[in-house]
Amino acid sequence: MKKLEILVLFDSAGTPPADQDFTEEFKKEEWFTEAAVIETLKQTGHKVRILGIYNDVRLILREVEEHRPDVVFNLTELFLGKASLDKNIPSLLELLEIPYTGCNPTGLMICNNKALSKKVLTYHRIKVPQFHIFHKGKRIWQPRRLSFPIMVKPVQEEASTGIAQASFVENEKDLRDRVLFIHERFDMAAIAEEYIDGRELYVSILGDKKLRTFPIREMKFTQVPDDEPKLATYKAKWDRKYRKKWGIKNEFADRLPAGVPEKIINICKRAYRALMLDSYGRFDLRLTPKGEVFILEANANPELALGDEFAEAAEKAGLSYDKLLRKILNLALNP
Repeated sequence: MKKLEILVLFDSAGTPPADQDFTEEFKKEEWFTEAAVIETLKQTGHKVRILGIYNDVRLILREVEEHRPDVVFNLTELFLGKASLDKNIPSLLELLEIPYTGCNPTGLMICNNKALSKKVLTYHRIKVPQFHIFHKGKRIWQPRRLSFPIMVKPVQEEASTGIAQASFVENEKDLRDRVLFIHERFDMAAIAEEYIDGRELYVSILGDKKLRTFPIREMKFTQVPDDEPKLATYKAKWDRKYRKKWGIKNEFADRLPAGVPEKIINICKRAYRALMLDSYGRFDLRLTPKGEVFILEANANPELALGDEFAEAAEKAGLSYDKLLRKILNLALNP
């Protein structure tokens, strides 16, 4: 690959510093993705500029006017603090006719709305949990097609934001309380879906016209009692002390029944196409004791941090981190 002029776009915690100096931030764990991507791109010889944004698209317009890049490496997940606005960044880049990494606006829009993505998958006869949407100001009751236990989540949040032990409800009072909490805390509709008991698996996919899947990963709950629900909550994913306490580990899936890995990969590829994803994505799913596969979440532009699910799965498949980023850049430049 020739040496490129790359603009790395990412979210800042509030209004970014005028000099765009994020040296101290990049030392913190929550900024590992940005730091790793930027450093790796520089080490491979590319000319890299960075731009943290929060609520001002003029920053992008000025940067592009003064230093038009060959490609934008898009790491943004929010705008104005809202995950639902992430699709507008690639939309702007398309208007500016600048290639960018990651998913297209349509795929981002579909995946960011849990109800819409589940409707699309259902249409394509891909199994998802039964669900119901509770809009703000509307009556809250137990829908006939849902039986307890039920999981209650924000309809448009990512990275398990808003998912906690209290999201697992077993009666109508707790359902009402959790839905109201979502309405008030996140100012959005809540999605209630049947709890699927089974193994929590993750499938990462790279590509557009030709898809490449990576080895299946699994979240294992080694210290959670057998009769307790296994929930991939925000803490289960991101809180190290909590993970250590409950023996939660993310590893490559083992002892999958014969034929099941192929079945899972086929389902995920179909879902990837159905949801109009491209570049790279990840599916969170459950494999029941009966061998049924349910897709829980579809993630466009999943976390790219070193050591996270996507990079770990790619490494297992023979793609080092720098090669993975190179593949993602190639997909942006040669769609």
